Amino acid sequence: MRTDSSPGTLPAREHLPAAPAGTPVLDVVIPVYNEETDLQPCVLRLHEHLKRTFPYAFRITIADNASTDTTPQVSRRLEAELPEVRACRLEQKGRGRALRAVWSASDAPVLAYMDVDLSTDLNALLPLVAPLISGHSDLAIGSRLAHSSRVVRGPKREFISRAYNLILRGSLQARFSDAQCGFKAIRRDVARVLLPLVEDTGWFFDTEMLVIAERAGLRIHEVPVDWVDDPDSTVHIVKTAAEDLKGVWRVGKALAAGSLPLDRITRPFGDDPRDREIQDVPKGLARQLVGFCVVGGLSTLFYLLLYSVFRQFGGSQLANALALLVSAVANTAANRRLTFGVRGRGGAVRHQAQGLVVFGIGLALTSGSLAALNTATSHPAHSTELAVLIAANLAATVLRFLLFRAWVFPDRNEDDRPSTVAASHSPSPATYATVPPAQQPYGQQPPALQPPLQAHLPLPQRSPAPTYATGLQNSYQTTRFETPRFETPRSETPPLQTSPFRAGEAADRTPGDSTVPSQPVRPTDTDPRNS
Repeated sequence: MRTDSSPGTLPAREHLPAAPAGTPVLDVVIPVYNEETDLQPCVLRLHEHLKRTFPYAFRITIADNASTDTTPQVSRRLEAELPEVRACRLEQKGRGRALRAVWSASDAPVLAYMDVDLSTDLNALLPLVAPLISGHSDLAIGSRLAHSSRVVRGPKREFISRAYNLILRGSLQARFSDAQCGFKAIRRDVARVLLPLVEDTGWFFDTEMLVIAERAGLRIHEVPVDWVDDPDSTVHIVKTAAEDLKGVWRVGKALAAGSLPLDRITRPFGDDPRDREIQDVPKGLARQLVGFCVVGGLSTLFYLLLYSVFRQFGGSQLANALALLVSAVANTAANRRLTFGVRGRGGAVRHQAQGLVVFGIGLALTSGSLAALNTATSHPAHSTELAVLIAANLAATVLRFLLFRAWVFPDRNEDDRPSTVAASHSPSPATYATVPPAQQPYGQQPPALQPPLQAHLPLPQRSPAPTYATGLQNSYQTTRFETPRFETPRSETPPLQTSPFRAGEAADRTPGDSTVPSQPVRPTDTDPRNS
């Protein structure tokens, strides 16, 4: 079973480690804009639900998107009354901008968000975050389109929602069922490397994040939800739909061009049968054979079409050479991207040059077949020529696959792959500061990742009034967006202390000083509120 990963990838999924006393396990963000009426009842209801049902420490963060009414005053009042509530303000609008800013600076290992109207039944919150706490999944979303979901909304919104998800499935091959439900969660270690790849700052932020995560092979958990539409919603449907379609086009172009560094956020499999090595069977052979056959069949049809066109203007040898040349270039490009999974433009010229050598071998086989046919009969029928060419191309196809796999696109040896900090077991004097990465554009490598999470350690018990051991400090300056201002006095929040760690310690799973053991919640514990 392979456990190594390429540089910049995420470590294997593991149960969340114990956190220092008072550090929240869950940070629920509520983005708001001019919600002075609904904000207070929403936060009070969510706070009461978490106090009553959630077994770990939590935080509720109100992200004010440049509201012009009394929403900031309501946020500060709730922050003063409830110790688990925090308020921050951004001077620019955009749900994606608010989520990126708060998530990038949060110290909670699980990050979530929900709409202020609480259209989604809160009983789905614990099933939403449980797979992230256990290490089973990387992201979790609520789905209004699952078979067991119960949804109350008008036919217009129902049609728009289903049409949008059909567009995502048809254009971006998305497999998740509901992209725009305002009820999602993500692990912080995943968010640190995923958010820099997401460009949108508005409503398309969710979709772009999910598409990139799915293409990178991250696991997305879906929870059927009970959902009641808010008739007073201020979302502009037409404008939002237009922006979403622009986002679909932009992400589709990036995926087609291979400009998204998806290998940066891949995560190795655990005990998965697909990851087990089978003796004497090359890795990926079955998938490559299927892809090569599909590409080869389409290339053959393309070649025969070109040959029939070129045959109208010249002899059989010239038509064969031109048709084979054009189809060979297209075949090499298609196999490079679809069969052997080579992304980006690096080495494309060399691959095409090697493909032309393979083309020369195929040309020799097909031209020799035509020469033999012309020797056998002076005026062969056009159908006979096609039959001979098909047989010759089949032989050339087998040889082309072997050359492609062994020479043009060879597999990288496991020993040649560079090791990562997570996979290294040799002591190293180098230290790495555990700070969130800066916003990275496509194609740039992020800073070194934090050490892998420790396995199977209990999570802290929620205290009635937790004290925040770490604060949301200057991490907002790592993004290119407006720095949010927290309403809590800076003197109440101690500065974030970043402790270095050794590579050998991270790989050996030895707890560092930053992990404080705490007692887990036991089913037999007595809740003092019930006394």
